[in-house]
Amino acid sequence: MWAKLKPYFISILIALGVGGLSAFLIRENVYIYSLIRKPPLAPPAILFPIVWTVLYILMGISSARIWMQRAAYPDDVFDALLNYTLQLIFNFLWPVIFFNMCTFLFAFIWLVVLWTSILKMIFKFSKLDTAAAYLQIPYLLWVTFAGYLNFMIYLLN
Repeated sequence: MWAKLKPYFISILIALGVGGLSAFLIRENVYIYSLIRKPPLAPPAILFPIVWTVLYILMGISSARIWMQRAAYPDDVFDALLNYTLQLIFNFLWPVIFFNMCTFLFAFIWLVVLWTSILKMIFKFSKLDTAAAYLQIPYLLWVTFAGYLNFMIYLLN
């Protein structure tokens, strides 16, 4: 039983660890969200850690499903997980750019690159495991919404 669950456990911990470390790095600057002018539809700050926790768990489940395809498709799995890692790096750095550097336009451009890498990852995942690809759809939708928020914050501030 542990052998089947181990990849999920490790993958979820990696995703949550990346998100947690990013949150740790911006902890002293998240107050900025309360000070800046926000667009319509801007959610309360408390919603962000809840949504991101769910998304990181879905990322972990999804990446574990891809990892478990490595025996059958080693090259495709490597390529898909490399793309997953790259988007995770972009994801990790976006809050640092937005909250710590307060460079809202650069953060938006960074977010567009992140969004593109998520889309590419979904495409690569879909070739290996349809469910793994579908598990990334909420993430893509949330980053799309974050793009709206980020761009509007740039315009308003």
